[in-house]
Amino acid sequence: MRLQAQARIAQLASAGAALGRRLRALPRRLAHDTSAVAFVEFAFAAPIVLSMGMLGTETAHYVITHMQVSQLAMQVADNVSRVGEQDVLTSRRVFESDINESLVGAEKLGETFNIFQNGRVIISSLQQNADGGQWIAWQRCRGAKAFTSSYGEQGDGASGTGFPGMGDAGNIITASNGTAVIFVEISYDYESLTPFDIFSGRVIHYTAAFNVRDSRNLAGLFQRDPNNPDPVADCSVFSADRPT
Repeated sequence: MRLQAQARIAQLASAGAALGRRLRALPRRLAHDTSAVAFVEFAFAAPIVLSMGMLGTETAHYVITHMQVSQLAMQVADNVSRVGEQDVLTSRRVFESDINESLVGAEKLGETFNIFQNGRVIISSLQQNADGGQWIAWQRCRGAKAFTSSYGEQGDGASGTGFPGMGDAGNIITASNGTAVIFVEISYDYESLTPFDIFSGRVIHYTAAFNVRDSRNLAGLFQRDPNNPDPVADCSVFSADRPT
């Protein structure tokens, strides 16, 4: 039994010495071990790379939204400049339903970025008044955003020549005698796509103007059936819903 104990003690001592040598060599082994370097580097780099990717995505989405709002303004102005009854013998009358349908078209084109929930579309008919000045003969609006036109409201310039037209200084749009310019203004609050909301809430604002395409009855907007009138997209109403 005594010999067995001594052998056991010697075995343990040898194992302890071997363990000690391994522990002393461990720092050198770790210094030269590169088997998990890529994993560690990825763990450190992944948040940075992901953040840069999301920031790039957010920037691209912001630029694309600018382009979409600009194109929508041009499309609405172009559409409204063409609408009216199909009668080649008389000046075209434009109906409230024509304007409502053009706004439905804007709804479809802008549904991917919630144009009427986060923005507002304003359509104005710029014409000459009896004194040769400019005036806004009628104006229709739709959208929940609390925004009124930056360039005038319906009835502005009805007489006299004090109203210059519509547009920014140095780029004023005016209408010629006997015709009209359809002026569309869109104001939109940008909505972020990613958690990087550096652009969130920024206002995107665009305008577009098209001269009416045909001879048009400039007396105003008409109702197809006066006994059952179509709803009016009144500019005093701030709602994303279709006018009722």
